[in-house]
Amino acid sequence: MQKSMDNERLANRMWGGRFSSGPEKIMEEMNASIRYDKRLYRQDIAGSQAHAAMLARQGIISGEDAEAISQGLITILSEIEAGTFRFREDLEDIHMNIESRLADLIGPSAGRLHTARSRNDQVATDFRLWVRDRIDLHCMQLLDLMQMLVQRARGTASTIMPGFTHLQNAQPVTVGHHLMCYVEMLGRDRNRLVDCRKRLNECPLGAAALAGTSFPLDRDTTATELGFDRPCANSMDAVSDRDFALEFLSASAICSVHLSRLADEIVLWASAPFRFVTLGDGFSTGSSIMPQKRNPDAAELVRARAGRVCGALTALLFVSKALPLAYSKDLQEDKEQVFDATDTLALSLSAMTGILKEIKFNESVMKRAARDGHATATDLADWLVRQAGMPFREAHQVVGTLVRMAEEAGCGLDEISLADMQSVCKHINVEAMSVLDVENSVASRCSYGGTSPREVNKQVSDWEKRLACARQ
Repeated sequence: MQKSMDNERLANRMWGGRFSSGPEKIMEEMNASIRYDKRLYRQDIAGSQAHAAMLARQGIISGEDAEAISQGLITILSEIEAGTFRFREDLEDIHMNIESRLADLIGPSAGRLHTARSRNDQVATDFRLWVRDRIDLHCMQLLDLMQMLVQRARGTASTIMPGFTHLQNAQPVTVGHHLMCYVEMLGRDRNRLVDCRKRLNECPLGAAALAGTSFPLDRDTTATELGFDRPCANSMDAVSDRDFALEFLSASAICSVHLSRLADEIVLWASAPFRFVTLGDGFSTGSSIMPQKRNPDAAELVRARAGRVCGALTALLFVSKALPLAYSKDLQEDKEQVFDATDTLALSLSAMTGILKEIKFNESVMKRAARDGHATATDLADWLVRQAGMPFREAHQVVGTLVRMAEEAGCGLDEISLADMQSVCKHINVEAMSVLDVENSVASRCSYGGTSPREVNKQVSDWEKRLACARQ
C-alpha cells in the first residue's frame, strides 16, 4: 500500500495528474537513466541557473524566487561534489533528482524553475554543454600527444629506419619522419573536433518540448550566458538533433583508429623479430610464468579499444536512423555510448603520450634493418634517369635485374661488384654505387615533406610553432 502511494506521488510530481499510479518495477529500471546521466550534474545546474536568471529578467518569475533557486542550486552543486548528495533511481534522471532536492531545500519556489522548459530542451542543452567540455579536454590531450611526437621527432630526425609498404622493406626513412606522419594525422583529428565544437555550439534551451513556448523568453541572453554562439533556430530540431553527438563520435572513432595504427606499430617494433624499440617499465607488463617477458600491453589495449569507440558510433547511428520528429525516448540511449567512447579515448590518448615519453629507439638495429630488402633500389633507378638519361621504366627493369642477381647470390644490392653491375648496364659507375648507401638515400629525399633530416627538422619547427599558437 505504501509503495503504491509513493508511486502515485512520484507520478504526480513528474507527470502531473495524468497518471493515477506509478510505473511497474521493470519500467522503472528500463526508464531510469540516473546511473549514467548523473555525470551531467554540473551542466544541468549551469543551465538551470541561466534559465532561472532569464525568467526573472523577463518578469516571468519573481526576483526572490530566482534568488532562492540560485542559492539552492549552489547548495546542490556543493553536495554533489562533496559526495553527500543522494541520487535516487526512482526519480529517473539527473534533472528530476536535482529538482526534487531543490524542492526539499527551498519549497514551492523550486516548481517555478521548470516554467517554459521541458526535459527535452533541458537534456539537449546539458548534453551539448557536456560534449563541448569533452571536446576541449580531448583537444588539449591531442596537443600533449602531438607535442610528445614532435619532441621525439626532433631527437630522431637523422635516425634511419626502414620504411614499409605491404609491411615489406620499401625505402629508408627516418624515425622522425615516421613520427611526424602521426602528428599530421592527429592534427586532422583535432581540427575535426574543433569543427564539431563550432557546429554544436547552439543552445536548445527555450525550445521546450518541441514547439517553443508562449512565454516571452530571451533565448539569446540564455545562449550567451552558457557560452553558446546562438540559440537553435528551430524548436523541433533543437530537441531532436543528435548530430553533434554523432559527429563527436565520428571524430573520436577516426582518432581512435589513428591511435590504434600507432599502437600496432609499437607492438610490432617491440617484438623480437623487429627489436626496433624497447618500451619503458611504466607501460609494459610481465608474465606470470615467463620471467623474460616484457609485454606491450598498454599499446595492445589502445589498439583494441578503438573498437569500442567505433562501436559507439555505430550504435548511435542505429538509434538515430529511423526516428520520427521530434523527441522519442530512444534518444536516452545517446549518452552511454558517448560517455564510454570519450572515457576510452581520453585514456588511450594519455596512455599513448606516456608510451612515447618512455620508449627507447634502438638505432643500430633500425639502421641495419633499413639495409635489408634492397631498400635503395629506387635510388639507383633514379640515378640512371638523372645521370644516364634513361627512361624510368627502362631503369626500373635494369635495377630489377640487378636485384634478382643479388638475391641469387644471397647478398645485398650494394654488395654486387661494379663489374657485375656494368655487365647489366654500362652506365653504372662508382658514383652510382654511392646512392645505394642508406644515409645518402635518406639525405637525397629533400623534396617538401620528404624524409631527409633537413626536411624533417623543417616540419618539426613548423609544428612547434603551430602547437605553441594552439595553446594560447
